[in-house]
Amino acid sequence: MIELRQLEAMFDNVRANTDWNMDGLMMWGYFFTDRSEEKLEAIIPVLMKLGYRYVDLYIPELEDDQEPFFFLHVEKEDIHSPATLHERNLQFYALAEEYGLDSYDGMDVGPVQRH
Repeated sequence: MIELRQLEAMFDNVRANTDWNMDGLMMWGYFFTDRSEEKLEAIIPVLMKLGYRYVDLYIPELEDDQEPFFFLHVEKEDIHSPATLHERNLQFYALAEEYGLDSYDGMDVGPVQRH
C-alpha cells in the first residue's frame, strides 16, 4: 500500500525536478492489475461513471517465467495534494478488493496536454 509519506516525497520530487504546477490541474493516471482481462473490463464502466477516462488494457512486457497478467490504465484531470491523493488511493484499493482484482497498482502524473 502506498503511504501518505511516500506521496509527500513524490510531490516534493516532482516539484524539485520539473516545472509542473503540482498545486494545479494535472493528468493523473491510475492502474489496476489482474490475471483476468474480463474482471478488469468489468470495472471500466464503474470508473467511467466516476469521471475517469479509459486509456488502455494491456499485457505488460514480462520475464519468460512470469505468469501473464493485465494492466488497466484510466486517467482523469484533477487537482491533488498528497492528502487527497492518499484518499483516492484508499478508494481504489477498496474498489480493487470489492471487485476481486489482484491489485490497485498505483498512479502516475503528468501535465495536462491540450491539443
